[in-house]
Amino acid sequence: MALDPQRESPPLISEAGTVDRDALFALYDDAGASDEDRPVAVSFTLSHDLNKRLDRYLVDRVPFLSRTSLQRLIDEDAVLVNGRVAKASTKLRLGDVVVATLPPPPSSEIPPEEMDLDILFEDSEMIVINKRPGLIVHPARSHKSGTLINGLAWHFQHRTSGQLSDVGKEFARPGVVHRLDKHTSGVMVAAKTDTAHWRLGKQFEMRQTHKRYLAIVEGHPEPLVDLIDLPLGKHPTIREKYAVRHDETGKPSQTFYRVLENYLGYSLVELELRTGRTHQIRVHLSHIGYPLLGDDMYGGSHICERDIGGPSDAPLMSRQALHAAYLGLRHPISNEAMTFQAPLHADMQRTVDLLRTHRFQRAIESGGTVVSVPRSKPTHPPIDL
Repeated sequence: MALDPQRESPPLISEAGTVDRDALFALYDDAGASDEDRPVAVSFTLSHDLNKRLDRYLVDRVPFLSRTSLQRLIDEDAVLVNGRVAKASTKLRLGDVVVATLPPPPSSEIPPEEMDLDILFEDSEMIVINKRPGLIVHPARSHKSGTLINGLAWHFQHRTSGQLSDVGKEFARPGVVHRLDKHTSGVMVAAKTDTAHWRLGKQFEMRQTHKRYLAIVEGHPEPLVDLIDLPLGKHPTIREKYAVRHDETGKPSQTFYRVLENYLGYSLVELELRTGRTHQIRVHLSHIGYPLLGDDMYGGSHICERDIGGPSDAPLMSRQALHAAYLGLRHPISNEAMTFQAPLHADMQRTVDLLRTHRFQRAIESGGTVVSVPRSKPTHPPIDL
């Protein structure tokens, strides 16, 4: 990420020595200021020997970004100390110069947009959605509209009552308790009140929720049931990717998988996350040799219907074949145990149907016998397929 100190201006820093959120937004809102190759950089010179960690220092200087967000900037080499890439734990001393490249704070204005939403559950406290693939959850720098949050804003205005919680509203993320990647479909929950937001957020933070995913992978994983326990971190050379890292940058990561069905060359796998790292499922499965179908970032391939016995050359799974199928949690007010299942999106269901048909067809043609994969006894109710 390139720095452009010439774009820093005095009004960007308030008299209190903090970054002015409105001034930063105005800079990015100027013509040409939103280009990816022209980020805004701010510089601080320490006038006292604070002996404070870099991430904690930046929390004081950039109050509108969370410590987690600032740590992510540091991990992405967007913060330099004395001209060198630093770590979040770097201790700052008298005379140190900190230069931070800051993303634009998203506007808190969320225009309602009519959108077809698959609502699984809704009451006065929360709403549960089966998110379609390709839908971004909340507005960001290059996506001010067309997000799930825009669609929910319209939904509450025209189809039901209430609104998203105010938690996260200043960053255009009201009600967002957890997220799914743009190309991952499936069940997710959003909060409609602040109390519900904090209580649901605590469940996710304390790992008191239960999430299960379905994935179509290439090959036949062995053994049929296993725990992938491999540390994950940023890819050493490709900025947008993650990788298994056995050095100090790797964070403990655990994915439990269970093979549900084997096809000709592919398998349907159920997954549970013990940790929640970025791209965790995709990186773990690719690393052990079974990438997700359609996940070209991590070694998966794209196929068409005819490749697996279908009637046409229509493409299948233009995205990674990953679906958040199951979510278990407690209602934030009543504390009632609740479970939600999200049916597979049409593209993934079509692929599963063709793979099942292809397996039996090939077995009949060859005079062979189709052998089902024995399912291990699940600790929770099976997912409907």
